Amino acid sequence: MNAAPFSSLSADHQRLQALVGAWRGEEDVAATQWTDAGMAEAEVLAEAEFGGLFVVQRYRQRREGTISFGSHNVFGFDQQNSVVTMHQFDSMGLVPAGPATGTCNGNEMVLERSSPRGSARVTYSFDGTDTYRMKLQFKPAGSDAWQDMVSGVYRRVSPSSINGF
Repeated sequence: MNAAPFSSLSADHQRLQALVGAWRGEEDVAATQWTDAGMAEAEVLAEAEFGGLFVVQRYRQRREGTISFGSHNVFGFDQQNSVVTMHQFDSMGLVPAGPATGTCNGNEMVLERSSPRGSARVTYSFDGTDTYRMKLQFKPAGSDAWQDMVSGVYRRVSPSSINGF
């Protein structure tokens, strides 16, 4: 079966293509129940799959030269419910009950997911084609306040300059 060309994708699927590429980022990590505050470096490699219907993203965070967190994310667009989806599997090993869902508005994509532990919200803000910002927040169960967890700025790099993926 031939993959559909990107030009035949819906506008919502085309928006996901902004994530595609190899990226490096500097992150500010907040103190949480899972980690101490500090700075981190990140490498992100995202590829379009199935003619652009999905974007598969591999993420690695390094702190003090050691990989401290990793995730494998699959982004899509649920046309029936008109929402962006992100299925995430990470080095913490918790299996999510369902995907994060959200919307794109202008240059931002905001996704949220809830579990018995609380809610997580991730915001991607695209500053042109070669830079984006990401902010991850968490709201513990029973709380009304969002807590910052990680924020970063990511710049596009040559795919061949990211080793080990």
